[in-house]
Amino acid sequence: MLRVLNQGFENSKTPEEKATASLAGGIMQHGYQCGMIWGAALAAGTEAFRLDGSGSKAETKAVLASQQLVESFRAQNKHINCLEITDIDKNSSTLKMVTFFLLKGGTIGCFRMAAKFAPEAYTEIDKVLAKELPTVPSQPVSCASLLAKKMGLSEEHQVMAAGLAGGIGLSGGACGALGASIWLKGLQSSSDSGDMLNFNNQATLEAMESFLKVSDYEFECSDIVGRKFRDVEDHADYIACGGCSKILDQLAS
Repeated sequence: MLRVLNQGFENSKTPEEKATASLAGGIMQHGYQCGMIWGAALAAGTEAFRLDGSGSKAETKAVLASQQLVESFRAQNKHINCLEITDIDKNSSTLKMVTFFLLKGGTIGCFRMAAKFAPEAYTEIDKVLAKELPTVPSQPVSCASLLAKKMGLSEEHQVMAAGLAGGIGLSGGACGALGASIWLKGLQSSSDSGDMLNFNNQATLEAMESFLKVSDYEFECSDIVGRKFRDVEDHADYIACGGCSKILDQLAS
């Protein structure tokens, strides 16, 4: 989805697009938010950086666009989590996976979902990014952007990751910082080795293990924080006051 939308906006980010493979199946096949949503949120951040550069304005717009992307995906598919859509995850039996993908045409169904979602996602991103913002919170705006900064990634990567905040667009789903960490560490790993990224990549597996230990084995943002964030300002205040600092420090290490 990141590649499809990047092409629509005439952005080219081949290494970053390949690294999103680890988000497929709801974060390394764990069944959380569909990989299409993760990819679309990253595309919103990519375009936000192209239009507005680095900083809180671009990050805020990326978060707002991601909020709309989540709602658009939910409206089309009733659910946002891969497990709820497909009824399979990494723990499903081989027989169940074969039945879904081969006998029930699950792969074709996913392609149809992507074909339906892509133009809607493009429209939503374009619409939100075109709006002027009366005010924006001071940085840090996004936990995922702050993580990218702590990891030493570029300002562009920081804005690209912004919309993952609060469980993607503040929706409270699986932790956006975790998704950003897996994506960015996968990007670094594949860039260093030149190998294709897969679910058994050591860097992403270590990121997952580290996250689970520090999050008390909770995946979802709303469970970790104990609530959903009202808006971008609410999330920015939480991060500025040190919220999730242990998780961010652990993922950045």
